[in-house]
Amino acid sequence: MDGTVNGPTPVGRAPRVCLYEGMGRIMANSGVGSAMRHQASMLRSVGSELVGFWDKPDIVQINTVFPDTVLVALMARLRGIPVVMYAHSTRQDFEESWRGSHRFAPWFERWLRVVYRCGDVVVTPTPYSKGIIEHYGLEAPIRVLTNGVDTEFFRGTPEARARFRKAHGLTDEQKVVLSVGHLMVRKGIVEFLELARSMPEAAFFWAGSAPTGMMTDEVREAIDAAPDNVHFLGQISRDQVRDAYAGSDLFCFMSHEETQGIVVLEALACGVPVLVRDIPVYDEWLPADTVHRASDARGFRVAAERILHGEAADRTTSGRALARDHDLRVVATQLTGLHRQMLGQPAPQRELTRV
Repeated sequence: MDGTVNGPTPVGRAPRVCLYEGMGRIMANSGVGSAMRHQASMLRSVGSELVGFWDKPDIVQINTVFPDTVLVALMARLRGIPVVMYAHSTRQDFEESWRGSHRFAPWFERWLRVVYRCGDVVVTPTPYSKGIIEHYGLEAPIRVLTNGVDTEFFRGTPEARARFRKAHGLTDEQKVVLSVGHLMVRKGIVEFLELARSMPEAAFFWAGSAPTGMMTDEVREAIDAAPDNVHFLGQISRDQVRDAYAGSDLFCFMSHEETQGIVVLEALACGVPVLVRDIPVYDEWLPADTVHRASDARGFRVAAERILHGEAADRTTSGRALARDHDLRVVATQLTGLHRQMLGQPAPQRELTRV
């Protein structure tokens, strides 16, 4: 960039940031929505003022891939304002999602190339997603920065556990398995229901929803045939999600593809045992001593039963420690460090590092 229309940002002041939302309001209940809320909290915690696009921001930060994203990014660059483009989406995590996603996936990838090229810096949450985006032909540098988790909010307290169990009429002895996400094939809802069918002695809960018209036939049919021990919580509040983590004995996330998986961090922060599908995204940021992994239906059933019966290694302490490493207050310093680098300012005391 050649500078900004506002002149250089004073060294002693945190950058003024336009955290552009626009059409992203419709994604409030998604992982992208969570990431935007996290970024707002992080920026405020380090003293950055969140301002509108026309209020002379030093930085414009964008998270969505709607058409207004491209327009705002181009306008920012014309005004000489650096653009941080968050790359939460890839072709891989678009496939196996909504009705018709396979058909549109090649076009979606082409559109992502257009959107991400509008950033002066592209930020993505894991080395895995960076590896995918590096093939998009971008000229801007790609930085890896975790989406983070609010460990002060996501804590598995006895009170939170009691609230969830009382609300759903569960005894202290009842074993509970939870998953969180949209009702789509990619999130593993079909396999989750099969796991519940194979373990009738446990109560299974799914938090999250999806517009019926966007569900694939496979998902609708699986939900219609769900066993009696499955309970659909629908779209619940953040407080209720936290209580659900705390009230569970196992968080089982059977997703086939992620760019990170914010819900995994939330579950780890709450101290609930976590079982995930063994997919590449976790290889470089989710150590083996923090979660349990499985690759197929039998593996999930065996691992889930061992965890629920206390026969598996307890990895919750390591999981909590990992969540603390990804805490929003840690990531906030790294993010503002990136902003200052873009503006040619000295970095804060903690250097920007890969997470």
